[in-house]
Amino acid sequence: MYIAIDFDGTCVTHDYPRIGKDINAVNVLKKLVANGHKLILNTMRSGKELKEAINWFKKNDIELYGANENPTQKKWTNSPKVYANLYIDDAALGCPLKMDLSISDRPFVDWEAVSCLLKDNGILY
Repeated sequence: MYIAIDFDGTCVTHDYPRIGKDINAVNVLKKLVANGHKLILNTMRSGKELKEAINWFKKNDIELYGANENPTQKKWTNSPKVYANLYIDDAALGCPLKMDLSISDRPFVDWEAVSCLLKDNGILY
């Protein structure tokens, strides 16, 4: 599957333009790649801030298939919307969130719950 992943509030806490704090996304993202899925960073970040987000993935040894684009979709569309089979985003309806005031004053993705959903739907083994 192509899986589009938001960054701020999804991979880390909200702290734009800085990189937010760890919210336990790394292990799940690594498992998705190990299960053969292609991760596409799908973020509003651009320029220097986008490079910093891409470097976060590199630093954590998480392979990205694309950043703000799915490289294969250029063959069949000119649409700027990233094509993916699944989108994980803290702003998505139904995405499990958690609140921990010790690290953030805004809710962020609950990766333990996301991991359970991915397993329940046969996406993560």
